[in-house]
Amino acid sequence: MLRIPCPVCGPRDHTEFVYEGDATVAYPALDAPEQEWFEAVFLRENPRGPHSEIWHHTQGCRALLIVERDTLTHEISGARLAHPGMAAALEEDA
Repeated sequence: MLRIPCPVCGPRDHTEFVYEGDATVAYPALDAPEQEWFEAVFLRENPRGPHSEIWHHTQGCRALLIVERDTLTHEISGARLAHPGMAAALEEDA
C-alpha cells in the first residue's frame, strides 16, 4: 500500500490516484515524425531507484502531481503539484 502525500489534500492512499506516466519524458511536438514518437513512447529507460512519476488525484482534488518514488522499495520521498501556476497560487494562499 502506497501513501501519496498530496500537497492539497494531505497523505492519501494510492487507490485515490491514477498513474499517468514517467515525468522525465519529453514528448515530441504533435507534428513530429513518427520515428520520434516511436522512440519517446517505446524506447525508454526502465529506471532502478529514485524516479519522478506523474499521478492524477482522481478521487480527491483532481490535481496532477509529480511524485518522487523509489522503484526498488516503492518508498515515496515527496510530491509536488505538476502545474507551476497552481503551486504558486497555493503558496500565495498560505
